[in-house]
Amino acid sequence: MTSTGAYTRDQSHFSSTAASLFKKSDGAQTREEEVEDILDRVDDRLELEQSNEGLIHEDEFKLHVNPSLVIIICTNILMQISFFIIVSSSSAYAAHLGGSATFSGLVIGIPTAVSGVALVPLMKLDKGQYAFPLHFACASLALGSLFYGLAYKTKFLYLILLGRMVQGLGYTFFMYSKKYCSDSRIVGIRRRTLLAGWLVVGQGIGLSAGPFIGGLLFKIGFSNDVFNGYSAPGWVMFFVFLTHWAIVALFFKDVPREEVARQDIELSPRPSSSRISTALRQLNKRQWGVIATMCWFAMANFFILGAWESNIPVFASSHTLSSDLQRFPSRPFEWSPYAAGNFLALGGITIFPFLFLNMLFSRRTQDRHILALGSGLGLSGLLIALALFASQPAHGTLTYGSFFVCWFLVALGFNLATTSTLSLLSKQLPPSWNGRTSLAIQYSNYLGRVCGAVWGGSGVKLGMLNYVGLEIAIIGIGGVMFTTLWKELKAKTG
Repeated sequence: MTSTGAYTRDQSHFSSTAASLFKKSDGAQTREEEVEDILDRVDDRLELEQSNEGLIHEDEFKLHVNPSLVIIICTNILMQISFFIIVSSSSAYAAHLGGSATFSGLVIGIPTAVSGVALVPLMKLDKGQYAFPLHFACASLALGSLFYGLAYKTKFLYLILLGRMVQGLGYTFFMYSKKYCSDSRIVGIRRRTLLAGWLVVGQGIGLSAGPFIGGLLFKIGFSNDVFNGYSAPGWVMFFVFLTHWAIVALFFKDVPREEVARQDIELSPRPSSSRISTALRQLNKRQWGVIATMCWFAMANFFILGAWESNIPVFASSHTLSSDLQRFPSRPFEWSPYAAGNFLALGGITIFPFLFLNMLFSRRTQDRHILALGSGLGLSGLLIALALFASQPAHGTLTYGSFFVCWFLVALGFNLATTSTLSLLSKQLPPSWNGRTSLAIQYSNYLGRVCGAVWGGSGVKLGMLNYVGLEIAIIGIGGVMFTTLWKELKAKTG
């Protein structure tokens, strides 16, 4: 009782202080900004005092650490590795079987398109739980990897594409991993950014280990027409997912099914208009603005990451860095798939410590600050790349070191920015919207991945200045949305 009384007195004191500042402002813009900053600090201090006094409900800090959570995080890591393991050699694989660089970009991006188509029908069958989607993902990823590995033996180009499409059915679990890490039955509101950080760490592991393993497997050579430098990534991931599927069958325990408090979307074949209108009326204009902003950044982050991941192997090994060699009279790089994979992996390895630190500090950092920092770092990398490409013909400024700085900033910035999109929405919207927000963010990710991979594969043909310029424009639009809704993006930390 004493602690509650002290908290009430402090709250009254802070409120009176803020009110007096408002009275003295006289409409001055600088004074209003100072008051907003003071109110933000007041809110943060009150939240901290509430936490220290035990006034915040314990469910906000709920987190069930068990084998099932570990399996979800490990599944995310394996999916990330399988997504990236073919990046370093897919262009050469496609070229060997008669495909183009654009086809290579399609091979990288097509799984997300298939996932987008398959996700809604799958959600009609999941019954608000995770076991069925997880088993479905393991089976699809294993089968798709098998098809990818068999393409060399059969000399059938489109078997590569078919294998990646089947893998795309398994990548539907990207949405379920996000949903699991924001499900109120499993994790409290102040632990969601922490788990989102773990998912982003998985992205970093996939970004570093995937291309490196793919490039390393390329060194195997081609003495065997079954397991060789092109097909090995498919065979390796086939056996990995079979093993993981066995572990899932043994140790994964689903969340209890609670019909009254279900967090998934009620996807009936013919949803009534009254239910839809009732759900829409639950949100105000501010919340719709936040949803639009987070979906835009979810798309933008993965568009740029996907574009760079598919563009670097093509750009660095291309005999034609522009349509007529006028802008790039000499090639700055002549990389093999192994060298391109190492370059991509080096970026993932160097950003990994920062992603881990982000996960540790997320408990005390607001999501909007993480988003601002990540977007700023990524934008700086794009601007440096634009300057390098523009000055390359005259000054030869594009070197391994300068190009790596761009890739490091892009990879670090936009991976950091992905931490906050779903966690921020889950904190600002009702728990019953968790399924809807997970779906909206995942579809935005899918759109970014597909378009980004194709854009990156076509970047050399379209011109590198145009390639980077579009990415800068996309972030610029997001920046306008972000600054306009800055106050509305404030959410609880953790």
